[in-house]
Amino acid sequence: MEIELKEAARPEDLMAFVEAILSGEPNLNANLANIAALLYQYLPRINWVGFYLLEQSSGDWVLGPFAGKPACTRIAKGHGVVGRALQEGRIIVVDDVTTFEGHITCDVDSRSEIVVPIRVGDLVVAGLDVDSPNPSRFCSEDIPLLRWVSDRLGNSWLNSRWYA
Repeated sequence: MEIELKEAARPEDLMAFVEAILSGEPNLNANLANIAALLYQYLPRINWVGFYLLEQSSGDWVLGPFAGKPACTRIAKGHGVVGRALQEGRIIVVDDVTTFEGHITCDVDSRSEIVVPIRVGDLVVAGLDVDSPNPSRFCSEDIPLLRWVSDRLGNSWLNSRWYA
């Protein structure tokens, strides 16, 4: 499958590409990697996008596929924007990460962040994390699209596999 986004791609274009990715491959790792790359290409003014996955044994959030600079590998429950959003099971948008108490700095260039939980039923299994070097980058227009991507991933999660 070849994916080519035009610079003026619409949310509907991104949604169609996500659907194509998820319908064409059952491997979760491959799908998360392609969706991270797609979002990195699609979303303007971002410097990092990726997934943190729940490690059942520790309760930590462990780095999954991403696009951007190397990132924090493990985030404890309730720590940082990721840990807090996923523990509370809610979207958190931070306009200026330097003012977020307990922020974990993975990339000193990041200034704003959004984290969207991925759920399977009532269980948060992962989170979609997006950073920007611009303060107040994320607005109300970003939330429905990123929530849709997360919901779509959650709906396909149980039918996916890592490696068999």
